[in-house]
Amino acid sequence: MQVLSRVTRLARHLDLARRQAFMAHRLETWEFDVLSALRRAGPPYELSPGRLLRETMVTSGTMTNRVDRLVTKGLVERLPDPGDRRGVLVRLTDVGRQRVDAALDGLLEHERLLLADLSGTERRQLADLLRTIVARFDSAASVR
Repeated sequence: MQVLSRVTRLARHLDLARRQAFMAHRLETWEFDVLSALRRAGPPYELSPGRLLRETMVTSGTMTNRVDRLVTKGLVERLPDPGDRRGVLVRLTDVGRQRVDAALDGLLEHERLLLADLSGTERRQLADLLRTIVARFDSAASVR
């Protein structure tokens, strides 16, 4: 209980820190999630809505709403899918890319400060231990 209670407490602190880092760049957490999924896709920073669903683990209705809102803000655009006449692609705009890059830089700096009291070896050990715990949840989720 000591371990998981601390993990739960830490999760709350990290969630707040993420929200603050993203707010500094006028982004909500869900916006960062969608924009960073597109950014990770690499040039031309576009994905199908189905792929975005898998990357962000939300429902299709939720994703449609999110993409609509990001289009309105000028952070993404919808384009016809050249490989599927009925399909569309969601592409990161230049403004969206700049915003997600700046938010990521801010988040990474904040995370560096949070981990400053741990040595490199301790950080690697913690990452390995957490990976072991998270793997069980990830494998159970993939079965569903």
